Amino acid sequence: MTDHSVKHSTFTLERTYSASPAQVFAAWADRDTKAKWFAANDTDYTLDFRVGGAEAAHGRTDSGADIVAESVYRDILTDERIVYTTLLYGRGVLATVSVTTVEFVPDGTGTHLVLTEQDTFLDDQEQPEWRQQGTGDWLDALARELGRS
Repeated sequence: MTDHSVKHSTFTLERTYSASPAQVFAAWADRDTKAKWFAANDTDYTLDFRVGGAEAAHGRTDSGADIVAESVYRDILTDERIVYTTLLYGRGVLATVSVTTVEFVPDGTGTHLVLTEQDTFLDDQEQPEWRQQGTGDWLDALARELGRS
């Protein structure tokens, strides 16, 4: 018999960028721009940025196992908010299910971004702290990409 488990987690990450909400939002909406900061090493990365549209990112764990994240966009308010759901598979097995909300709040001439993620982690295939760290890393990569624009 296989041991099964479920962990639930919610976290919020906040970043302030010197770019306008329209510029930060565009970095999420444009496939080529998002690939630079979110999926730089993924030649198969896809993004169909619209309500009902899908995104797929592919990677590998440190041990070389395949990882696939499949997202569907559920709500998009241009320059204000994005809500999407994600299924993360490791070695072909469902590891996490999540709902993510990204808010773009004007902050002077810049943007205060608030990302809130609600996760269900299945069978200890991923840990909440790993997800929070990885999400923070790509928000930092977004800052670097915005600095190049």
